[in-house]
Amino acid sequence: MVSLRAKNLSVRLGRHAALSDVDVALEPGSLIGIIGPNGAGKSTLIRAMLGLLPAQAGCVTIDGQDAGRMDRRAIARSIAYLPQGQTLHWPLAVERLVALGRLPHLGPMSRLTATDAAIVDEAMARADVAHLKGRVATELSGGERARVLLARALAVGAPALVADEPLAALDPGHQIDVMDMLAREARGGALVVTVLHDLTMAARYCDRLLLLDGGRLVADGAPMDVLTAEALAAVYGIYALVEARDGVPMIVPSRRI
Repeated sequence: MVSLRAKNLSVRLGRHAALSDVDVALEPGSLIGIIGPNGAGKSTLIRAMLGLLPAQAGCVTIDGQDAGRMDRRAIARSIAYLPQGQTLHWPLAVERLVALGRLPHLGPMSRLTATDAAIVDEAMARADVAHLKGRVATELSGGERARVLLARALAVGAPALVADEPLAALDPGHQIDVMDMLAREARGGALVVTVLHDLTMAARYCDRLLLLDGGRLVADGAPMDVLTAEALAAVYGIYALVEARDGVPMIVPSRRI
């Protein structure tokens, strides 16, 4: 299993202080949501924790090792990463695109083994894209493409998964399917970290939420402890109804303050 730790982490993007003094530990067996308004530093945080962005101050460790000094292939085998807004440029068949998730496990000029092929098939089934086998990825709808890219991340077979806005472009039914899948991964012992904008989905599915604002971690805890009307007003600048219906949390924004 994999654990991530950011200690007093600060990151600059050019002249902009994207993260300031973030201190957080992420442990396996939980689904952790990162939320906050646009520009809060959500994607920057996960990229820094994967060693993709250098720290201006503080440090990031993966299982106690300095992420910035770790071999990239070793990180890729341990943590599957689904970035947001990926663009496909090559007309690959869906199954070949998903099979790219096996690259961290292959040597130069290596071919997929029968085991690799079985893992790819399983990942496609888990992401509900097995029926797209044989289709050309660049000809898919936005929602289909998003699920195929999720299948590619699952095909890595890593003990941790980091997904940046995995619900973008998905219809409500497939949003539920993806969140159910992420929750199952976490219940199975994986560390699952996801950036979300849908606050009801975050409240319903996540075990823990990190609320960022202006590059700072302003709240960290159980969803309904973080998603208070006061916090939503302060961070998002909105009035919102926060309640549970039949045991299901509901966050309904009503208007700007």
